[in-house]
Amino acid sequence: MTLALETTDLKVQLRLEEQWFTICDLSQLIPGRGVAALLPDGRQVALFRDRAGELYAVDNRDPFGGAAVLSRGLTGTHEGRSFVASPLLKQRFDLLSGECLDDDTVRIATYEVRTA
Repeated sequence: MTLALETTDLKVQLRLEEQWFTICDLSQLIPGRGVAALLPDGRQVALFRDRAGELYAVDNRDPFGGAAVLSRGLTGTHEGRSFVASPLLKQRFDLLSGECLDDDTVRIATYEVRTA
């Protein structure tokens, strides 16, 4: 099987307050893998593109370990919910709501994401 690079002019953007912030080209997101991006205020965001083409953006900081590593986590689904599992202690975070699937008292920030 031969893989061809996707060619598109689409940009991935996050909503930050009342404006959209361009992060990268859509073609730079590999389905099933995360990437980290630095926001203008110094925070880090983890971007994901699933195999169906859906985009997700969450805080990159693992609230349990404190390290900015969620972009390196494994993605999957549980009961129809897309999640990223932290590479540190393996807690799973819902990519839409930010809710921790293993501890409902913990939540990470999520961001509205689009292509333009």
